Amino acid sequence: MELITRETQAHLERVIAERLGGVTHIKDVAPLSGGAIQENWVINIKSEGGILEGIRELVLRKNSLSRIPLSRPRGEEFLLLRTAYKSNVKVPRPYFYCSDPSIVGSPFFLMEKVDGLAAGHALARQPVNENLVRELGRNLARIHAIPYESVELSFLQKLQNTHTLETIFEYRQQLDLLPDAHPILEWGLSWLERNAPGNQNIVLCHRDYRTGNLMIDGTRLSGVLDWEFAGLSAPEEDLGWFCAKCWRFGAIEREAGGLGSRRAFYGGYESETGVSIDSDIVFYWEIMAHVRWAVIALHQANRFVSGGERNLELALTAHVVPELELEIMRMTGTC
Repeated sequence: MELITRETQAHLERVIAERLGGVTHIKDVAPLSGGAIQENWVINIKSEGGILEGIRELVLRKNSLSRIPLSRPRGEEFLLLRTAYKSNVKVPRPYFYCSDPSIVGSPFFLMEKVDGLAAGHALARQPVNENLVRELGRNLARIHAIPYESVELSFLQKLQNTHTLETIFEYRQQLDLLPDAHPILEWGLSWLERNAPGNQNIVLCHRDYRTGNLMIDGTRLSGVLDWEFAGLSAPEEDLGWFCAKCWRFGAIEREAGGLGSRRAFYGGYESETGVSIDSDIVFYWEIMAHVRWAVIALHQANRFVSGGERNLELALTAHVVPELELEIMRMTGTC
């Protein structure tokens, strides 16, 4: 067990037993691939008694060494995940949140490990499955139907009718935190500001609903992962993020996440909501998606450059920015 010491293992076994009952023995701990912003461990346990009787695989999600400003803390992410689970959205079952940083070095939460494949490049090479794409649309609609005014989600920032402009202002602030200038991204934000749609409906958005964060088990969705960016926004933000060219993993012709047709994705969403999708507004949010991903990528790279984390994946993330900038220029008609 190289990832944790025997002392840490004992502390973690004690916490699991206290929260879930029974006696817990950790058999193995290993890092999970993916999750470039947070740290995820898969934990094999044997439990005697309690709600996890028998041998189980769990996922422990904790803070990385450094963070990006747009990411929520683990406690809030856990509450979002638990709310989604209670609302019959397909997510891993959340078990508990621990705020004590002395157990594994930072606050963490524990959830079930769902089966399937999440790797975007691998999924985008599989045969088109329009039924799956429709299911992804329906599942997103269920997320947007989650009541967000509960006490449990009181930490969510309430937005005004100008929430799109507030989003643009937030991304400008994040650019200003970076050491270098990025004029094309500034141009993109100015275009978005000039062309912002009028009043939009506000819903709970996942804000990272895309291929790569969706666990696919064969031909079905088994769980939506990574809720750290979730917040209130227009539903078209999630629709545009999923369909944005930057999240098709090379399968450009498959406009719904590199998996299938936009028509099937929209059809699944509309069948659940009964509301027609405005393609023009989704296009606007696709431009916003490219700007946002560029800002996030720059902050991830800065985690490496600033010395916070010596992680090659983080260092290489900024290499996607020129392609994102070119797409922003193309979509706004400047090239």
